Amino acid sequence: MPVRPKRGLMMPLSMSENLARLAAKIDWSRSDGEEDGDEAAPSSAEGDGDADSQVTTFQQPTWPWESVRNKIRDAYTEVCVLSDVLSIARHKRYMVLDGVTQDAPEPKQIIQVISKKKGLAAAAQILSEGAERMRENLAEQRRNRNNNDFYTELLRLRQKWRLRKVGNNIIGDLSYKQVGSRFWLSGTFEVKKAEENAPALPPPAPGLPPVPPSPIIVTVPSELQGAAFIYVTIRKDQETLCSARLTHPGSTPLPVPQSQHWSDRLDAAQNVLFCKELIAQLAREAVQLQPRLPHMVIGNEITSTIFPGIHLVMGLAHSARPERRPAAAPLPPVPAGPLGDNNYVLEHSLHQLLRHMHHRNMHHAMPHPASAPMGMSKRRRQAGPGAASRGQLLKMVESETLLESIIRQARHVVLRMRTAFAIDSCAREIKDPLIVTHWNSVNSPTQSCCKVNIMTHGYDSVHRTTFLINVLEDSLRCVCRDGRVMTVSYETSELHYIILCQVSQHNLLAAQSLGRIMGWTVKSSSSGQGGGGGGGSDASQTAQSGGGGAASSSCVLSAPGGHCYVAVRCQPHGEPVTVSVAQSPKRDFFPTALVTEHKWEHLGGAFRQIKWEKMEGRNFLNKMELLMANLSSGTGSIM
Repeated sequence: MPVRPKRGLMMPLSMSENLARLAAKIDWSRSDGEEDGDEAAPSSAEGDGDADSQVTTFQQPTWPWESVRNKIRDAYTEVCVLSDVLSIARHKRYMVLDGVTQDAPEPKQIIQVISKKKGLAAAAQILSEGAERMRENLAEQRRNRNNNDFYTELLRLRQKWRLRKVGNNIIGDLSYKQVGSRFWLSGTFEVKKAEENAPALPPPAPGLPPVPPSPIIVTVPSELQGAAFIYVTIRKDQETLCSARLTHPGSTPLPVPQSQHWSDRLDAAQNVLFCKELIAQLAREAVQLQPRLPHMVIGNEITSTIFPGIHLVMGLAHSARPERRPAAAPLPPVPAGPLGDNNYVLEHSLHQLLRHMHHRNMHHAMPHPASAPMGMSKRRRQAGPGAASRGQLLKMVESETLLESIIRQARHVVLRMRTAFAIDSCAREIKDPLIVTHWNSVNSPTQSCCKVNIMTHGYDSVHRTTFLINVLEDSLRCVCRDGRVMTVSYETSELHYIILCQVSQHNLLAAQSLGRIMGWTVKSSSSGQGGGGGGGSDASQTAQSGGGGAASSSCVLSAPGGHCYVAVRCQPHGEPVTVSVAQSPKRDFFPTALVTEHKWEHLGGAFRQIKWEKMEGRNFLNKMELLMANLSSGTGSIM
């Protein structure tokens, strides 16, 4: 910035200095028009006198947006002036602006209160106007409900159900023809337009507002009204072992009122049709099948024998309700079948079976030939080019019926319950060792797996016996730890004996493992000793022989110094554990003329049985630990 030379007192100001002095005199807080208005008043007063003398001029009509245009033009002018001032103030060599301090205005509380009241009143007016507009729209929608919502509801109905127009009526279909249904009952329903003054539907729950009436009315046949379900019960004599209630997926067995929504009424009607069609299919298969013990079909109830003394009962429970009944008449109660506790495992497996059947009927093997019938498998279509024999063709034609599948699942459910009861009975009966079971959560409807762990409390790390039990339809397969596989029938006595054998084997192997840890030596070990009837290791033969000693086992343990022996014998029947002790050398050895060598003195003495029930200790391994510790120290005495 160039430096100006100093001036004298009478030297005139430059243009920039003069502009800065004039700008400092401007009062920026004063609005435009105040001074002009004051000065215009006298001039207007002076002009009133000679207004008559002036000639009246022609005034053009005012443009409606002229005031807006003038204000925008004035604002644009002010902005331009402000832009020029800022551009000048940005360069200090032209102009320097000093801030002008002004006194803060005194706050006026009453003005703030009035402004807040006005703001709240304006907001309240906007909300009230909006609420009134919403009420008017709702009333308009209610007035036009029968004209507009009817087609909307009809569109929703068409998206879920098959409809067709017969004359002036709209007819729907509820049947299962697309999945191979052969049921004679028709599942047609009629759709009509509701009246204008239809009453509102009752609320779905107390405390909720009433449901607006539906613009369409659905009329279902009288035979498809009411509530229906299929009960599946497994009985032993007069005792109910388990039961399940089977309905259409997503439906409820409770009765639906006449004034309920059309979707609920159609779901209930399809549930009734589903139950009737299913029981008719099962009855048809029960008559056609020829098992050893024939099935009994009495009315809507089917009885089948799955095990000796155990029956499977399937029946239809339906409470029909007439189409037109008085409004004050109570709804009929839901028919109570022999349900007891609902078995959700059986119910889930039955639903899976029905879904698999529907999927098989709808999804045929691709590609579909033009001449062969629908539903034929790919192997049957290729039987001609493949030169299949008559036996192969008969095997292809054979298929399992729905009733046979349900009977197989029921057998598996009963056998699984028997297995669980047998294992729990053994766990309650045998306190030492402990029996812990783990059922696999991922199973098939006809196969389950159970893992049985046998362990001694406090000695889990010493030894643990594990074996698997595969529950099939009418048999059990036990897989032992050593690789042996034993197949037993549905009788629980055989499984009970297998568990006892595993407990006996666990005690013997746990005693050997504990002896090795304490420094004892296993002199001999044998299993499957013949001490009774049977003589084999097969569980079924042993059970039939009356519980003989075929699974008895024993071992002999020697102390670290070799001065004493312990013999342990375990058997699944009678006294489970027998422990005997012998001492070496023999105390009753006397050399004679015939026996002169002293090496015969080191032979062990006779074994003496210990009163095991009087031994101190919490369990079998604890008593064995105390006994071997006492004998190892050399201070223990043999009774």
